[in-house]
Amino acid sequence: MGDATVFWDLPDDPDGNTAHVAEHGLTPEEVDGVLLDPALPVGVSQSSGRPCKFGWTSTGKHIIVAWDVVDEDPLAVYPITAYEVPEPA
Repeated sequence: MGDATVFWDLPDDPDGNTAHVAEHGLTPEEVDGVLLDPALPVGVSQSSGRPCKFGWTSTGKHIIVAWDVVDEDPLAVYPITAYEVPEPA
C-alpha cells in the first residue's frame, strides 16, 4: 500500500483525523509510516471492521492504524484512528 494517497484534515479542524491522532500522541507522519509500509500486512479491526495495520513508528511507538478506503483506483485512504497498543508477545 506504499503508493496510496492519504487524506488528512487540517490540524485546526477539531473533528478531523489530524486532531484525533494528535489526541493519541501521534503525528500524521508517524501514522503514514505504518499505514504506507508495504511490508506490513493489512488486517481487519475487531472493533470497527475497518482495514487496519499494526506497526512501529519511526519514533519507536507500536501503533494500530484503521482507515476507510476513499477510492480504489488509484488507491486513496482516510485514516480514522491510530493509537499506541501493547507490543506483540
